Amino acid sequence: MSGGEDFLLPKARKEQKAEQVELLTEKLRKAKVALLTDYRGLTVTQLQELRGKLRTGDVEYRVVKNTLARRAADAAGVADLKAELEGPVAIAFGYDDLSLPSKLINEFVRTTRLKLDVKGGLVEGRVFSPDQVKQLADLPSRDSLLAQLLGTLQSPVAQLVGIMQTPVQQLLGVLDAYKSKLEAA
Repeated sequence: MSGGEDFLLPKARKEQKAEQVELLTEKLRKAKVALLTDYRGLTVTQLQELRGKLRTGDVEYRVVKNTLARRAADAAGVADLKAELEGPVAIAFGYDDLSLPSKLINEFVRTTRLKLDVKGGLVEGRVFSPDQVKQLADLPSRDSLLAQLLGTLQSPVAQLVGIMQTPVQQLLGVLDAYKSKLEAA
């Protein structure tokens, strides 16, 4: 290699790192939830299996370098997340259901009996502790919550309709009886 090519290598690495920071920044901004996990102890095959499991829920799982992730957290406006970026870290990015990434990770841990520690996370711009992330996993899905809400809202409306129909039905009964009486006379 000539001296000029040696000079380009560090610049190319800088550009790659800048692209990675930009990509992580975009993902942190777009994701509704970003869970930080310590993946130590997992083999490459097990990580691929976990990624496959998460992909079923449209969750992306990335191993990240902490220095780049810290820069991305600053750029995304979530500087509080930087404190959680210690040791080996991988991030599960969820874009739809808030509880789905933690549910899928818990399910993976339960079925494989592997150790995968959740270190914390970012949920709609707020930093969550590991305990809060576990509570998030216990929440019903968004669709279940909406169905429960709809059921709760429909119940009083159905009761109101029933109450309002009762006097009308009684009035119709009285009028029908009066009609029958007039026809008989």
